[in-house]
Amino acid sequence: MSRLAGLAREMVAGRVIGNGGPTDALVAALRIPNLLQNLLGTGVLSASFVPVYSELLDDGDQDDASRVAGAVGAALMAVTGISVLVLVLAARPITRLLAWGLTGDNFELAVDFTRIVSVGIGFMVMSAWCLGVLNSHRNFFLPYAAPVVWNAVQIVGLIVAWQRGWSIADAARGVAIAVSIGGLLQLAIQIPTLRRLAPGIRMAFDNNDSRVREVRRRFGPAVVGRGAAQLSAYFDLILASFLAAGGLSALFRAQILYTLPLGLFAMSVAAAELPEISRLANDPVALVHRTEAALRRIAFWMLASSVLLIAAGEQVVRLLFEGGEFTRADSSLVWLVVVFYALGLPAVGLSRMLQNACYAVGDPGGPARIAGIRFSVAAVVGLLFMFPLDRVSISLGHVQNLGDAFGFAGPLAPSIRQDESIVRMGAVGLAIGSAVGAWIEFLLLSRLTTRHLANLRSPLRTLVAPGVAAALAFLATAGAKLLVGDLPLLVSTLVLVGVGGVTYVLTAHRTGVQEADMVLRPARRVIWR
Repeated sequence: MSRLAGLAREMVAGRVIGNGGPTDALVAALRIPNLLQNLLGTGVLSASFVPVYSELLDDGDQDDASRVAGAVGAALMAVTGISVLVLVLAARPITRLLAWGLTGDNFELAVDFTRIVSVGIGFMVMSAWCLGVLNSHRNFFLPYAAPVVWNAVQIVGLIVAWQRGWSIADAARGVAIAVSIGGLLQLAIQIPTLRRLAPGIRMAFDNNDSRVREVRRRFGPAVVGRGAAQLSAYFDLILASFLAAGGLSALFRAQILYTLPLGLFAMSVAAAELPEISRLANDPVALVHRTEAALRRIAFWMLASSVLLIAAGEQVVRLLFEGGEFTRADSSLVWLVVVFYALGLPAVGLSRMLQNACYAVGDPGGPARIAGIRFSVAAVVGLLFMFPLDRVSISLGHVQNLGDAFGFAGPLAPSIRQDESIVRMGAVGLAIGSAVGAWIEFLLLSRLTTRHLANLRSPLRTLVAPGVAAALAFLATAGAKLLVGDLPLLVSTLVLVGVGGVTYVLTAHRTGVQEADMVLRPARRVIWR
């Protein structure tokens, strides 16, 4: 629900504020305070807090568990409050440092938006703490549905801006305000359920409890890992700010589509499994069995998603975003970015589960070091490709000046970058770097996890059987694409997705992929009825 709500938000945003300079400023403002959410939020808490808290609950130590949760929450609240204050007061120099490619009015908008958005990100960090507590109590629906409210508030803001005829800059400012309001509501709706499930939690510092010290011990390496990821994300932001107008926005919208299957079929499995495998840390056989089952499920869905995003992605992007301020050339750019993100999708999805397996056995440091390698590789490869590709343009759905991409090149002149009438392909370079880095991370995590779990079969093998089905589904979808050119966009999109999906599931079933039954069982029930 939360992922689909985010997609709906971007469908509305594309038509209201488009893919230009003010939207780039808004994307930059969302990325800058995102440091808090990434460093202190879900990923770090999953590595440090959730395994310890889940183990205490499983042992029946409700009082100790509440004391640990309250101490972690109090420390998180203090650090978050100070960090938000710094971001608000120092928004101008921070924006200059992290998005120095933005100039003129777009830079001023980014500073203004950063101040506004920082407050909402602070609420979202505390919302991640609620998520960790609720997940440990096996309550998954509410914390993952809560972002629906966050997205809904932004959609309302965009509709108000459209109805009142606001300028694109004012509409983007309205979205920034809605981000903060939505963050507060996302936190608030989780509090009653948290108090019902864990009534003993009291926000209070506690440096003497051994379990609190254990959380703090795990917290450090996790922050280092997330810090490496965040430094890379900020490096990407700095680089993307030197792309032609619309590059940042294209990356952001492509990431919405790329993270949709990641959230639905990988992070959902990984998040649900983390409290359970943490309880199995002392039972290696059961831990391996559960981890392998989760990896197979993730591999099945990630390969299907990759095929559909690559082969049918152009129609999907056009159907979802095109219209109003969002042009056909914008659709082509976003689709090309999605293609290269999708190539790394299976690696990213499987890596999330491998990270959780390491967290469950008490190793947050290994995934942290590997994350640093991944993002370093992604940054270097992205830098090599992005500036040459920014010399390639897209017009009427066709790539032009491709020959200009060969050879090393620096950023375009500011006057050329600010020309919003030409859509350029520089954002594709960063997506290429992301895909390469994702596969490096997956291979390194596979080696690390098999060292911790000696009986775990190579995670790479989970891709073999569904990989055959994915190849056939791609060929079938590509062939169907040649036949549906004259059909209405909605019809052609449904045909392509249907052909690719049916081919994938049936081929997977015939080649012995048990996970295909997750789709076929409900289909059989419908048919027999």
